Amino acid sequence: MKYTCEIVIDKPRDEVIKLFDNPDNMKFWQKGFVSFEHISGEPGKPGAESIIKYDFGKRKMELIETITFRSLPDEFHGNYQTKGVVNIQKNYFKNENQKTKWTSETEFKFSGFMKLMAFFMGKGAFKKQSMSFMEDFKAFAEGNPKYGN
Repeated sequence: MKYTCEIVIDKPRDEVIKLFDNPDNMKFWQKGFVSFEHISGEPGKPGAESIIKYDFGKRKMELIETITFRSLPDEFHGNYQTKGVVNIQKNYFKNENQKTKWTSETEFKFSGFMKLMAFFMGKGAFKKQSMSFMEDFKAFAEGNPKYGN
């Protein structure tokens, strides 16, 4: 399953990247975020791995993040893996008239029971969740007080 999401953030790219590149900010824009723990490799560099934990009420989730490519302020790519799911993220940031265009290319690979779940949920549910994270980041980056900024 593949799709692309885009959003324009009303802040210069250098400010956006400073916020995006700081794991301490994840709690402000990722609903359900619990913790981020670096486990191997040089933090923030390709090959680095971290555990990211979420709590969505009845559903808890733990992901292993592996940074696959980093060329900020232009690009940041990572793989996010949990039981039955691999999420491949390619993020691109373009400077446009003191604003930032963030394009996220997403690919999901499913196995086992999650393959069946993905079939019934459909691409729309996954894309909607991705856009929700991006919209929350935009609000955080633009200084919406609801997001602790």
